[in-house]
Amino acid sequence: MTPTTPPPSQPTLAPTELEHAHPADIVRWAADQFGVEHLVLTASFEDAVLVHVAATAVPGIEVVLLDTQYLFAETKWFAEELRRRLDLNLRIEHPTPDIVPDNLWQTDTEGCCNVRKVLPLQRALAGKAAWITGVRRADGPTRSNTPVASFDVGRGLTKVNPLATFSDDDVELYQQLYDLPKNPLSERGYPSIGCWPCTRPVAPGEDKRAGRWSGSNKTECGLHV
Repeated sequence: MTPTTPPPSQPTLAPTELEHAHPADIVRWAADQFGVEHLVLTASFEDAVLVHVAATAVPGIEVVLLDTQYLFAETKWFAEELRRRLDLNLRIEHPTPDIVPDNLWQTDTEGCCNVRKVLPLQRALAGKAAWITGVRRADGPTRSNTPVASFDVGRGLTKVNPLATFSDDDVELYQQLYDLPKNPLSERGYPSIGCWPCTRPVAPGEDKRAGRWSGSNKTECGLHV
C-alpha cells in the first residue's frame, strides 16, 4: 500500500550500537525511526528466521515475496505455511503482465533477473523509507562486509539487514528455539534457494551459494548489488 504521508527524513544511523543488537531490536529500531507504514521487508523464504523475527517484533510489518514465475513449488508452499502460522502481512509481487514464462534464463540470466526480480523490487520499494532484507555476512564472500544498516544511494532509502551478523549456527539455533518449520529444499542439499532453473543442490564441501547460477560467473541476482 502506498503511504499517504511523506516518509520521515533519514535518521543518523548508529552502526556501532546496531552491530551488537538482537535482530528483533534492529527491526524495532527501524520501525521507530521510519514508521511501520514506511517499511517493507523482502523475503526469499529460504528459511523462516527473518520473517519470524520481524513479525514478532513488529506485527503487521509488510512482507514481500517476489514471485519470479520460477519459484520452487516448495518455496511457495513454505511461504503460505508461514503466512498462516505467523499471520504474516504477505504481499506477492509479480512481474508486469507482459512478462510471461519463457526461456530467457537459458540465454540471458541478467535480463531474466532484471524483469523478474529487480524491476518488481523497485515497485515494492516505491514510497518506502527503509528496506529490510535477510542478507547475512555468512552467505559468502560477496556479502562478507554487509552492514547492519546503511543508506542505499541508488534506491534512495535505508537498507536494514537484521541478520547480518548471524552465522549459520545462529540461524539453526534460532530455528530450534522457536520450533520453526524449514523449507523442504534445505534438507535436500539446497542451502541457498532461488529459482528452479538456476539453482542446484550443493555437494559436500562446496560453498553454499555454489548452486546458484552454477557454471557461470554470476553470483548475485541484482537485488543486493
